[in-house]
Amino acid sequence: MNFKKINNLSGWIVFAIAFIVYLTTMERTVSFWDCGEFLSTAYRLEVGHSPGAPLFMLLGRLFGMFAAPTQVAAWINSLSALTSGLTILFLFWTITHFAHKLLVKEGEELTPSRLVAIIGSGAVGALAYTFSDTFWFSAVEAEVYATSSFFTAIVFWAILKWEHHADAPHADRWLILISYLMGLSIGVHLLNLLTLPALAMVYYFRRYKVTLTGGIIAFVLGCVLLGSVQVGLIQGIPILASKFELLFVNSFGLPLDSGALFFVLLLAAVLVFIIRWARKKGKYLLHVSMLCIVFALIGYSSYVCIIIRSRANVPIDMTNPDDVLSLLSYLQRDQYGEQPLLFGPDYNSEPTGAGKSKPVYAERTDDAGKTRYELIGTRYSGYEYPSDQMRFFPRIYDAGHASFYKNYLQLGEDERASASQNYAFFFRYQLNWMWWRYFMWNYAGRENDFAGTSYGEPQNGNWISGIGAVDKMFGRGDINQLPEYYKHNRARNQYYLLPFILGILGLVYQFNRDKRDGIVLGLLFFFTGIAIVLYLNNTPQQPRERDYAYAGATYAFAVWIGLGVLMVTGWLRKGLKRGVTAPALATALCLIAVPFLMAKENWDDHDRSRKTLARSTAYNVLSSCDSNAILFTVGDNDTYPLWYMQEIEGYRTDVRIINLSLLGIDWYIDQLNYKINKADAVPMIWKPKDYEAEKRNVVVYQKLPGVPQDRYIDLEQVLKFTVSDDPQTQVQSRSGDSYNILPTKNVSIKVDKDAVLRNGLVSPADSAKISGEILFTLPKDQLYKPDLGILNIVAGVARDGWKRPIYFSAGFPGGGDFQGLDEYIQLEGLANKLVPIRVQNSSPESGAPQMANTGKSLDLYLNKFLWGGTEQKNIYFDEKNKAMLMTYRLSGAKVADALVREGRKADAIQLLDKITQNITYESYQYDQTMWSVVAAYYQAGAPDKARKLADIIVRDSKQMIAYIATLKSDDARGLAISVDGKPSLGAMQYMAQVAQQSGDNASAQKWNKDLQDGARLLGIPLQ
Repeated sequence: MNFKKINNLSGWIVFAIAFIVYLTTMERTVSFWDCGEFLSTAYRLEVGHSPGAPLFMLLGRLFGMFAAPTQVAAWINSLSALTSGLTILFLFWTITHFAHKLLVKEGEELTPSRLVAIIGSGAVGALAYTFSDTFWFSAVEAEVYATSSFFTAIVFWAILKWEHHADAPHADRWLILISYLMGLSIGVHLLNLLTLPALAMVYYFRRYKVTLTGGIIAFVLGCVLLGSVQVGLIQGIPILASKFELLFVNSFGLPLDSGALFFVLLLAAVLVFIIRWARKKGKYLLHVSMLCIVFALIGYSSYVCIIIRSRANVPIDMTNPDDVLSLLSYLQRDQYGEQPLLFGPDYNSEPTGAGKSKPVYAERTDDAGKTRYELIGTRYSGYEYPSDQMRFFPRIYDAGHASFYKNYLQLGEDERASASQNYAFFFRYQLNWMWWRYFMWNYAGRENDFAGTSYGEPQNGNWISGIGAVDKMFGRGDINQLPEYYKHNRARNQYYLLPFILGILGLVYQFNRDKRDGIVLGLLFFFTGIAIVLYLNNTPQQPRERDYAYAGATYAFAVWIGLGVLMVTGWLRKGLKRGVTAPALATALCLIAVPFLMAKENWDDHDRSRKTLARSTAYNVLSSCDSNAILFTVGDNDTYPLWYMQEIEGYRTDVRIINLSLLGIDWYIDQLNYKINKADAVPMIWKPKDYEAEKRNVVVYQKLPGVPQDRYIDLEQVLKFTVSDDPQTQVQSRSGDSYNILPTKNVSIKVDKDAVLRNGLVSPADSAKISGEILFTLPKDQLYKPDLGILNIVAGVARDGWKRPIYFSAGFPGGGDFQGLDEYIQLEGLANKLVPIRVQNSSPESGAPQMANTGKSLDLYLNKFLWGGTEQKNIYFDEKNKAMLMTYRLSGAKVADALVREGRKADAIQLLDKITQNITYESYQYDQTMWSVVAAYYQAGAPDKARKLADIIVRDSKQMIAYIATLKSDDARGLAISVDGKPSLGAMQYMAQVAQQSGDNASAQKWNKDLQDGARLLGIPLQ
């Protein structure tokens, strides 16, 4: 039989299934997280966050260049669908390769029975991965992980092709192809490099006589090869190029790029010489190795476009890598810092000084027009610690998560963690919660999409099987007692452990019959799973689930799932006649039990075809801003969809978006000095010398003689004081760092009333309310560079005559992040506007502005806002989507309260109706964000509508209490601690209080009774 033709045809059929599934369920527009950034940088060939993805950017440009602006996202998303489908194709061929080796020995005939078993194993394993949770999520959005998985799949398949043809002439061209593909993959993501140890073992097993010592040496060399590519190729070559560049430009006085170009030519000459010499002398292995290096470098050369596009000063220019020196910083991810791996401190270790230093250079042109690199400062990496406060294998190192470590490990305030507690965190949190849980999501089942914190929350984000006895054994309690929004959470997927069991069968089957291939696949599984856990050394409370980082491990396990069909076939053959019956039946049973079940369970939470929330939210936020506005945003989801709307759809390009996560970095502050699209440069008090490199990373409040603390001092004067280089204005920390002093926390900003009215910052109707001076108190004793950046921009706008309105996105965290300006914040739709009008009854402790532009906000909510599908009941929104929806409810309730204060109760009810109708319970459950809507309904004189919503909140609270009662006492206690204020009881208590204050005594009595019953059931005394 022609196995090759059948195998190829079957693979393409499986590819077609996967590709159609992904195209059908693909999001048609921008998604949250990095997708908005990747879409923008791909479509306009801009520079994304380090270490960059230039090849993905170029491929995305190819897919999006012929589409209309509103269709660009769909076309680039289809790139992920295509590469994901191709990943499934190569996975199928990988599985059939292993299955063929297991069933058909050299010289044996391929019988129809064996053929069916081989093709069946490929189909089951490939389709299981097709419908797996993590891979499907990445396949339907514009992220690098789908394309990265494709490179992993094709590289691993290629080494198997080499293995199959290793004795044929010119077989080693497969090794050169692999090197080229790996070089290309660096321009997408680095995960593909983790296949190198497995590839090294394939090469060793095929080319050398196998011994234990030889196997160990081959494994070590594979790890060395991985490190050599990561350090030597990716970073080492730019490091050498930067040394030449500094020498040629600064020492020899030659033009920019001369040193880097010379180095490239020198490197090419050396490689050509070695290749020719090796060929002439018959050094075959050296010859092939050099060719592999050359082709890896050719693939890696996609990074040249990063420098080219950065020099064009494109609107998104992360890290500004426009020369080889800044490219090195870009590749080394300097802006993200680094985590300790083998030796390091604990979170409460006391530093003795600054850590490793790195010089920072910038291009400077002198009066004669000659450009050189000028040393502008030093960038430090971490701190130095005394040896007795360092430990081997540090896992609890981040001071920013001190409270979590203490609670998790039950440490006292000043108690040092023991070695066993350090390892406990590694095994229980990093290995179990941050890897094993994700793995089991894919092949056992997932509880829901609520993010847990790994302790005391048995109802949030765990893996489950759907087998009651198993789930109770792992402390999940009776999950059928959970509230409706938990029980019917679309991310609750139950596979009854069937994919996991089939994979274990395949693992056992392979290791029993071919240990070498088992070791190869095991290494792929280890290095794309546990090894990543070791390397990332994740801190707790990540902003999102990180399962995408371990897609390679789930890929490797899918191979074993496919091979598990062979084990099932063997069992069935014992009771069936010879022929194709057993493998056909095994294939059918496994298809139904694994991929079909996974598709059924996962479809509803992976179908994004009708969801447009990210685009809608970006549109709504930008629509909330006045012309030529400055808008402060926080984090990825608050920023990247807005970039997409501006860079691709061209909407509201006059708004200057400033991401506070980047405002603490000098290159980003530099870029604020230039016009982008239609948005003018941002006025600031700072000059480049004030914020370059590490300058002004933090200033510390300290009283100074002669500076009155009971007076308000002009903000511009205070800021100028904080940039002084006079030692008298600085203080030294215990670690040896010098910080500028903040001499007062009471500051003022002068207000030109005529300018404010002339520029439309305040309407003429409110002219009498305008304050002649903005007086506020800075809430922090330490101001970091982003804080100082905000104050510099506010002072700059004031000095510039208030020509630009300043907004903070409504998703802005509370209190201190307004820098004490809370009483001057006015809510407008989904944005908070800084206005020179003071409202005494603001709530600084919550950061909740009580002042609202009711006319503009009402019009936005009723007539202009888009809802992204939340008005429907059958579209899935995960927890992070819901986090974006919080703002709609909370801000809408504040506007409704303001309308009530103005006597416009009918308008308030209309606004609240709009919110409740357009954000359905099915889209976003009634959590504590709905409490404010209930209270607003009562205030607006609509008690029936308030009661209807409150009854649902109380119903869910009672169900949560019933669930807590099914837990062990320790788990129940942990649940009460881990969620602030015992929300189930708190909800009923709050509803009763609001009802009583509003005169709805009957409802108040009913909910108070529920409160008492719930507290009695949990054994929690009420005050």
